[in-house]
Amino acid sequence: MAAISHAENLTIERIFASPSIAGPNLRSLQISPTGDRVTFLQGKADDREQLDLWEYNIAEQSTRLLVDSRVLVPEAEKLSAEEQARRERQRLAGLRGIVAYQWSANGDALLFPLNGDLYFYQLDSAEAKRLTNTEAFETDPQLSPDGSQVAFIRNQNIFVIDIASGVERQLTMDGAGTRHNGVAEFAAQEEMDRDTGYWWSPDSRKIAFIQFDESPVEITQRYEIDADSVTVVDQRYPYTGTPNVILKLAVVSANGGEKQWLDLGSESDFYLPRVKWMPDSKHLMYQWQSRDQKTLELRVADLPKQHQHVRITETADTWVNLHHDLNFLNNTEQFIWSSERSGFRHLYLYSNKGELIRQITSGDWPVDKVEGIDEDAGLVYFTANRDNATEQQLYAVGYQQDNAPVQRISQQAGWHAIDMAGSANVYIDTFSSRSQPPQVSLHSADGQRLTWLLENALDDNHPYAAYLDSHQTTEFGELTAADGQTLYYRMLKPQGFDPAQRYPVFVYVYGGPHVQVVGNSWDRRLMFEQYMAQQGFVVFSIDNRGSARRGTRFENPIYRSMGTVEVQDQLTGVEYLKSLSYVDPDRIGMFGWSYGGYMTLMSVLQGQGAYALGVSVAPVTDWRLYDTHYTERYMQTPQQNPDGYQTGNVLSYTDNLPPQGQTPLLVIHGMADDNVLFTHSTLLFKDLQDKGKLFDVMTYPGAKHGISGSTSQTHVYRTIAEYFKQLQP
Repeated sequence: MAAISHAENLTIERIFASPSIAGPNLRSLQISPTGDRVTFLQGKADDREQLDLWEYNIAEQSTRLLVDSRVLVPEAEKLSAEEQARRERQRLAGLRGIVAYQWSANGDALLFPLNGDLYFYQLDSAEAKRLTNTEAFETDPQLSPDGSQVAFIRNQNIFVIDIASGVERQLTMDGAGTRHNGVAEFAAQEEMDRDTGYWWSPDSRKIAFIQFDESPVEITQRYEIDADSVTVVDQRYPYTGTPNVILKLAVVSANGGEKQWLDLGSESDFYLPRVKWMPDSKHLMYQWQSRDQKTLELRVADLPKQHQHVRITETADTWVNLHHDLNFLNNTEQFIWSSERSGFRHLYLYSNKGELIRQITSGDWPVDKVEGIDEDAGLVYFTANRDNATEQQLYAVGYQQDNAPVQRISQQAGWHAIDMAGSANVYIDTFSSRSQPPQVSLHSADGQRLTWLLENALDDNHPYAAYLDSHQTTEFGELTAADGQTLYYRMLKPQGFDPAQRYPVFVYVYGGPHVQVVGNSWDRRLMFEQYMAQQGFVVFSIDNRGSARRGTRFENPIYRSMGTVEVQDQLTGVEYLKSLSYVDPDRIGMFGWSYGGYMTLMSVLQGQGAYALGVSVAPVTDWRLYDTHYTERYMQTPQQNPDGYQTGNVLSYTDNLPPQGQTPLLVIHGMADDNVLFTHSTLLFKDLQDKGKLFDVMTYPGAKHGISGSTSQTHVYRTIAEYFKQLQP
């Protein structure tokens, strides 16, 4: 780190102010199809949540603004309820301006939505052509592969517009009420990482789409409580163990006309997490997942012959995790697929007929995802934690021969997020570590850096410069779970650390599936953790069993018993903290959000005095109130596993909260949360009140699950920090 002659302590107000204290944040990085430029979204200097479209010209080594969102739409954006929900699902809530874009296939133009309409920006004219101008809200626009048309969703139906003529065609007519065409259902958006419901064929002549009918899903009256009003929202929320939407899959010509509906089998209760065209535009592959998520079938539909085959079947005694690793090769009739059948996610080469050719990677480490494929060189590039469980690195391996050696491409210790060109000859590396905010660079496929896109050097001009001398180094370590598996933790020691003193502890927890907290990256809560260290706290996190990137043996112990082994492992962390001479064992507090909020409640209530304080934000309290796809994956249904749901219910342990506020507990929740419904917290409030237990509450009118926006985030974290000051001497 650069030596700075002055040092300041962080304030929470500065953490969430503009410009970002971590330096510029480049979002949605893409290499153009022609490979001559890199585009990205970036917040304004005076408002980091208002995004504009930028480019870096590789040959000219210059950066320029392409589209200023405020110039294009000066007035305040008015989002539809559907778009607000989409952005909440995509974790884009709170952002404004241009939040997404797409390149044309030939690299001469970009498509983006803004304020409910669609715009087509052509590089040669440097003008943004407005494609739609309606009172309705157009969502999920997608360019056809040949770049001549744009498909989009309007009023639950699929439309196509010809870019040259501006002529619109409506492809589906029956979207209304509970029937939606081309839209991703709630569970797909929230739990399956699928935020679209339609797909262009490679030849631009057809569109495959999902139609769902949500009439079987029971209506929940959800109250969106704002500062001066209350709105009753009739939301069809698929509670675990209750009916899901009815799914259909069809193909329609881009010119409109009759639909070809696919036969999805006799089973009516299933999921369609993935759909993808094969290169010939005659075959459509889709993933069919059973309701219990123990079976995943990769099916192919021969559209001209109107018959189907199952190419791959994945099964598990617990659940099968979803992925995006279906990659067709162009030079041969083969594809690369990933599977956890060995206990760790690895890559496999298949023929298009579903015949296994070879396993490409192996070992006691998981592949994160495929980043690119170079067919000429016979290499597949992927990210993984092969050499260090707390890092993400880029690797390459040959797929044309057995037992090919794995080559590490990225070298710097930390976290490398990769965006690779379609040709796999260059890639963008967004690198960060616990001591380096995100840097963005362009590399050749062998790892050589070609140029900086954002060096973000921690020099005297960096927004974080004044605070560098107060930055506390992160220490990593290992503990052992009850079953012998390794648990990784990270720790910050207080500013001005004196080993002869005893300090309070701030434990941050998530603890749920598909998330890793203990990573060597500049994550979004690092600045708040630094702030707490500067307030005199030891800051500690441990990844319990059930969390991500460690293989199925590490994940599976939570099956049918959420809220058990996770708490055991967090208490293992507490026992370690209590063994440290500089930790005050009576002043250990825990904070978590969402699943972390659930873990905070379960740990405080089951910990038998292990924690002196807890702050729980947007917590699940009763898994019977959460959605089907997520909850049943780990818990089965309440009907199949009543004991597990009871054991995993926060209200089963509220008798353990000491009387008269001896263990302070603060519960925070957004009053318009449509993910973890506000009902989770109100049930807890009522139960604690009935039992005479004292606790504290902070609610946010109008706020969703993320309580987004810089003003709200500042208030949330100020509230948390002030609450933890009770642990200070």
